[in-house]
Amino acid sequence: MILVTKWFGVFLCDGSRILDKRLMPKDAAAISEKLAIMQRGGLLPEERELAQGREKFEVSERRQSELGKPVFFDSSFIRAESFGFPSDLMHEAMMGLAKLRTSEPIPRDRNLVQAIRSLDDLIETANLMSERLHEWYGMHFPELADYAKDERYARAINDHGDRGSVISALELDIESIGSDMDPEDLAAVRDLAGTLCSVYMSKERTEDYISDIVSVSCPNMCALLGGPLSARLISLAGGLGRLASLPSSTVQLMGAEKAMFRHLKSGKRPPKHGVLYQHPSVHTAPFWQRGKIARSLAGKALIAAKIDNCGGEYRGDLLVSEFESRLADIKRRYPEPPKKASPKRKDGKGATKSQGGRRTDRFSKK
Repeated sequence: MILVTKWFGVFLCDGSRILDKRLMPKDAAAISEKLAIMQRGGLLPEERELAQGREKFEVSERRQSELGKPVFFDSSFIRAESFGFPSDLMHEAMMGLAKLRTSEPIPRDRNLVQAIRSLDDLIETANLMSERLHEWYGMHFPELADYAKDERYARAINDHGDRGSVISALELDIESIGSDMDPEDLAAVRDLAGTLCSVYMSKERTEDYISDIVSVSCPNMCALLGGPLSARLISLAGGLGRLASLPSSTVQLMGAEKAMFRHLKSGKRPPKHGVLYQHPSVHTAPFWQRGKIARSLAGKALIAAKIDNCGGEYRGDLLVSEFESRLADIKRRYPEPPKKASPKRKDGKGATKSQGGRRTDRFSKK
């Protein structure tokens, strides 16, 4: 026997024979609510009722695996028209389902994905505007770039404007070789600097917002990877649930897709890590240890993602200690870089001769 659920009812079948059934109410709103439960991965009361007290049971959907073993089953012989459900009712129920699902509360990890992408846009915008500001104001005061960086550079120009005021405010003892600027030109440069300062402030607020979400929604990942890297992984995966379903090898290479495709296309060396390179344990390690460290870190990060996605208890301290133990083992077992294989050379007679080996003629006769 197999349990089959359609939009218009739940059926218990034996081959092409229907043994029992529970039909949906002929009301579009009620059908929409039941379909929404199904899409969230829940079980309907009608499904539990038909499954109650039965053994050797199979189901047609993985969602119903709590009731029996999921198997493939062709249920095309069960038609809505045979039970008095017109196609117009299905259309109305599907429209109601769309309205129900779109009005549901948005998970915080979905907000996190948008926030990290917004942060990327702010970083790119800030870099472009900073480059333009340096080129523009550099004609007036080129030496300022040696004494102020990033936001401090833009803030000094926005607050003080001309070269003399900036030198006095920063208490510098230098003589500039820059040219003078007309007041109208200087005002335009200060407007650009003010806009850049606003972008830096928005970037800082977004970073704080991301850290707050990660610390609450993903405490285990945050303990292992830190807030920014955890958010980056969730963003690349498209959500915490999606990240928890991936294999650890995918997590290890996440963010290195271009290098992986280059390897598949041209045969170059495959990447050993993606955004996990940002973790201090990876980017501070010798190059021959990074792949092993990234592999271990990806495995622990995946465990942390699964715990956070299922709402499990906090195990961040244990995951960190296990990773540190594995990190120490890698450094102990691989203290030196691997030895390169000795290259082969040709002796000029169409034969290949390895260093220290004997001559093998490629054109020798059998």
